[in-house]
Amino acid sequence: MQRQYDPVLKEELYQETYPNGLTGYVVVKPGYQKKYANYATHYGSLDRRFRVGGREVEVPDGIAHFLEHKLFESEDVPVMQQFAALGASCNAFTGHSSTTYLFSTTDHYLECLDVLMSFVQHPHLTEENVAKERGIIEQELRMYMDDPRWRAFHNLLEALYQRHPVRVDIGGTIDSIQRITVDDLLLCYRTFYRPDNMTFFAVGDVDPGATLALVGQRAGQGERPAEPIERLGVDEPPEVAQREIVARMAVASPILELGFKETDTDGVDFLEREVRTSVALEVLLGRGSRLYTRLYEEGLIDERFGAYYFAEPGFGASIMGGDTPEPERLRDALLEGIEAAGREGLEPAAIERVRRKALGEFLGLFNSPEAIATAFNAYHFKGYDFFQYLKALDGVNADMVNRCLEGHLRPSQHAASIVLPVS
Repeated sequence: MQRQYDPVLKEELYQETYPNGLTGYVVVKPGYQKKYANYATHYGSLDRRFRVGGREVEVPDGIAHFLEHKLFESEDVPVMQQFAALGASCNAFTGHSSTTYLFSTTDHYLECLDVLMSFVQHPHLTEENVAKERGIIEQELRMYMDDPRWRAFHNLLEALYQRHPVRVDIGGTIDSIQRITVDDLLLCYRTFYRPDNMTFFAVGDVDPGATLALVGQRAGQGERPAEPIERLGVDEPPEVAQREIVARMAVASPILELGFKETDTDGVDFLEREVRTSVALEVLLGRGSRLYTRLYEEGLIDERFGAYYFAEPGFGASIMGGDTPEPERLRDALLEGIEAAGREGLEPAAIERVRRKALGEFLGLFNSPEAIATAFNAYHFKGYDFFQYLKALDGVNADMVNRCLEGHLRPSQHAASIVLPVS
């Protein structure tokens, strides 16, 4: 077991790498009552094409999310009930590049850990329970499709991307989930739920030695698999798929989502790209910016307006928007404001102020066990140590941020999604 101490963050991280390739991490938080752990695999909705055993495979959209649902199935006592009996809460979520299973508790920590490691490694899949799950997931998909904000977001992804699987909902489509079979699920489980593709993370006032020993007993045995996982990507053109998608739904006020498609996803370090773009968006459209103030005073936006960078290695987009009485006027005002900022450049003093704010927000994450674990896994599967984020923020400068405006937030790379009231 290795110990790493960060003198700036004043955090200690314990790490164990097992013979089969599984990695385990523990951040010790003395005095914290809550104990939180997750067990995650580097497998998400984007992994629909891959090569295994010399054979190229393409599976239906939504299969990673479907598999997440089914792992909670048990032959005897339901998994949720097992955690409830220990006074713990459990959950799971599927993202574009990972699937995470988790629990939080204040007591019976090692017993909860045993349940977590056990149910993730023992799928119970039958024709009957898979058929039943199709109906459950279909209802979930229809619920999201009826959510105006979710619809606005996914319509924007469809407008931005021509072929990339990010344009498809993480849960798949009504049609794709009907085509998911038990064999598909088992193939994906055996391919991606293997130790060298997974990681364990725990945080709280816990014993790192006992934690990592139990993880090793439950999942750390055996040898590393010989064949690597080969993920097959797509050739995504740099141009957006379409300039605008308009939908009508039962909303009280129109919604605008404006996005800028990243084209240089391979030429720049991912962490640097994420940090510099996030700083640029905050300087340009944060609540203290001139553009935000002007749009707010003109009544085009309200306090729910926001802007953020949405990305994984291989794709990225800056997204901004919210409720607005005049979506077309807001879109034009945003495009004009961004173009003006590109010509004039963002002020170095404003960039430094936002950089310091981001440092404070990053340090604040370490007060939340859930935030630490979620962020650590997200960066781990992107090939980064979460603690590197601090170093990346330290390296942000005005030239870097202004180059982001010139190279990324370009009018030619924008698309818009608008939701209008039915009437």
